[in-house]
Amino acid sequence: MNEKLEQFKREIVDKKVAVLGIGISNTPLIKYLCKLGVRVTAFDMAEESALKPVLDSLSGFDVEYSLGNGYLDKLKGFDVIFKTPKIRFDIPPLLKEAEAGAEITSEMEVFCRLCPARIFAVTGSDGKTTTTTIIYNILKRHGYKCWLGGNIGTPLLDRIDQIEPSDMVILELSSFQLHTMRNRIHTAVVTNVTPNHLDVHKSMQEYICAKKNIFLYQNENDTLVLNYDNLTTRSFAGEAVGKTVFFSRLKELDSGILLKNGAITFRGEGRELEIIKADDIRLPGVHNIENYMAAIAATIEFVKPEDIRYVALNFGGVEHRNEFVRKLKGVSFYNDSIGSSPTRTIASINSFKGRVILIAGGYDKHIPYGVMGKTLVDKVKCLVLVGQTADLIEAAFRDEIKKTGRGGEIPVIHCSLLEEAVRKAYENAVINDVVLLSPASASFDMFRNFEERGLAFKRIVNGLS
Repeated sequence: MNEKLEQFKREIVDKKVAVLGIGISNTPLIKYLCKLGVRVTAFDMAEESALKPVLDSLSGFDVEYSLGNGYLDKLKGFDVIFKTPKIRFDIPPLLKEAEAGAEITSEMEVFCRLCPARIFAVTGSDGKTTTTTIIYNILKRHGYKCWLGGNIGTPLLDRIDQIEPSDMVILELSSFQLHTMRNRIHTAVVTNVTPNHLDVHKSMQEYICAKKNIFLYQNENDTLVLNYDNLTTRSFAGEAVGKTVFFSRLKELDSGILLKNGAITFRGEGRELEIIKADDIRLPGVHNIENYMAAIAATIEFVKPEDIRYVALNFGGVEHRNEFVRKLKGVSFYNDSIGSSPTRTIASINSFKGRVILIAGGYDKHIPYGVMGKTLVDKVKCLVLVGQTADLIEAAFRDEIKKTGRGGEIPVIHCSLLEEAVRKAYENAVINDVVLLSPASASFDMFRNFEERGLAFKRIVNGLS
């Protein structure tokens, strides 16, 4: 019996509970709480008409609602408040309720506190979802019963009654989910840290501190996996509580996961073991070599090398991450809608051998784009821009041209809509060209999320003739 879970059920049923945000993670949470007999009030800034499909799915549950303009005006007198990740913890209504004694938490925080199984959690600016999925596939291949959730889109609190101590739980955690996390993670992985989400975080330092919460509550028996090649993540080792395992694509480490003679290799405990040749990994790009190195560092003590090799040879990737869409008259289209930061887009571009026709631009997260300039000049043959950040990306491109004198011949096309951008990209393509959607920006200026943007791109591409 999960005693912590049973105690939670006994205590929560007598609480007055608020849920802020009626979205992917909180809708199952609301249903779960209602089934326990909890009095739930759900809050959302969207109007009732915009939430109709979600509200219809909750029609059989006893829920009160506060929706639309001024939706937080009724946030008073609650015992427990579950907030959606993107709502900051320090907005005045939440601070006021906290001062009055309310517990401010989230679906993921409560899940991590109550989960009886070992938790593997992955965070980072880039590579989170792919690394998380690789870890899940490796552990599952070995024979563990695995649960995949978190920022990857699957809430787990409503399934916690089914999770056994012998299971493995694999979570992707964003900086928003980690901002107020104070729970133990048994195996924590940080893929890298570069500027991101500075439209929500007040500073780069706050963003970094949020990431650190993935390991700050570990104990001496736990493991922290860090990217040695990223200076920020490398520095985290000084604050690690448990064992630190580095991975590096660039340096031959004395211990950890490294590249040696073109193979991902484990070195430590008085032995050296070649796991798989980097060229044999099905997913293209050096960033995916790093994703596998991180996943191997996290799982090596729980699986056999052949489990890792099987996954590396067979796993074709996650939707919206350098996903092949179609080939039309010799032109290949790839969907990397997850590319919502400059570093992610650089990695995506560099996974192709030749130059690409790049579709980029979107919602402005107030992050610097200068780092993109060199890659745009070196690896892009036509730059198609759309969205709020179009001018910022072009400015980075033009600055590199001024510095180097190269790239002036590369055309830059501005478009108003994604459909126009796809059409212009195709018009400028010839046989054997690659058209890549990798926006280096969030999607919120035109779409609800990167998934919706990626699906729109695929629909438009599949409609070309």
